[in-house]
Amino acid sequence: MTHPVRSERLPWRIVHSEASLGWGGQEHRVLAELQGFQRRGCEVWLVAPERSNLFKRAQKAGIPVHAQRFDQRLMLPINVLRMAKWLLDNRIQVVNTHSSRDGWMLTLASRIAHVPLVIRSRHFDVPIPNRSLSRLVYKDWTHHVITTSELIRKNLLATFDLQAGDVTTLPTGIDFGRFNPTGPRAVLPLPPLPAGTPLIGMVSVIRYAKGAQVLADAARLLRDQGIRVHCVIVGEGPSRGYLEAVIAKLGVQDLFTLAGHREDVPEVMRALDVIAIPSFHEAVPQSGLQALACGVPVVASDVGGIPSIIKHGLTGRLVPPQDASALARALREAVDQRDQNRDMTSAGLDLVRREHGLEMMLDRVEEIYRRHLS
Repeated sequence: MTHPVRSERLPWRIVHSEASLGWGGQEHRVLAELQGFQRRGCEVWLVAPERSNLFKRAQKAGIPVHAQRFDQRLMLPINVLRMAKWLLDNRIQVVNTHSSRDGWMLTLASRIAHVPLVIRSRHFDVPIPNRSLSRLVYKDWTHHVITTSELIRKNLLATFDLQAGDVTTLPTGIDFGRFNPTGPRAVLPLPPLPAGTPLIGMVSVIRYAKGAQVLADAARLLRDQGIRVHCVIVGEGPSRGYLEAVIAKLGVQDLFTLAGHREDVPEVMRALDVIAIPSFHEAVPQSGLQALACGVPVVASDVGGIPSIIKHGLTGRLVPPQDASALARALREAVDQRDQNRDMTSAGLDLVRREHGLEMMLDRVEEIYRRHLS
């Protein structure tokens, strides 16, 4: 059950920045927070490159946008000063940065402009290359850090000697009005398939670390065992050409449909029999939360923040990363064990509704704002 949107008008003036040009879970999260606090009465802005997907989507959604390039290193001092003036002119009270390049520019500008609350969001569990330098944007010049998984939080606490209260774990909340087990199912662009062929889906940006190539190898193994499945990859990304080459090399073209980007993700989820998340590293994947909310069985890598939502044998199945044989076995179980699936999807739905609602996420962000701005 979603929480009612608060009626009182909040006074804050909030900026989120994002240097990424792509469109994935991180960018979804930024837009969700902007729209959520706009609904709650705040004045919000997005600072992003004009050619980015997020900029265009925010603009279409009625979010005020400020175009800023983050790829001009020689212009950084001038851009920092210009950004500081913009922050001052707009009396910004909260700045939340999400990637490295915008993090440096906006954090520096916020210090010059004396912004009362500077937040650094960390979405990925990957090593931080220059810890002594990065300490400035994660500790010395930042008031609070928000992460998307407890593992990222623990790593940041240890890396930068942060206090426990300075870092909050806050996975992206799910809109249960859209993501639920009932409702229409998408019509997918599938080739002719034998009746009853199980559909294994990935809903993800196509990047090497998302592991779609491991799914291709698992599909080959299942075919060699006489088990036919069809894999549907929903999304686009920089590794699509590589994935197509792997699929061709393994000779599994007939087992795959690359459906491209889709906006009807809840409908797609409900049309699939199993969601696969074979990532090499991950925080708490939105596709996992969305699948649980839609009541779809999940098979995922035992990495990062995934085990906090996909609890092996309880809400889904976990396998070692980059292990096609283990992934194939778990997918076969997910296809065959319907009674166990019902128990797991019921427990997963309870978990996500209890702990991962969109309004619940916004409430917790609001608590952070109030604590620092009171």
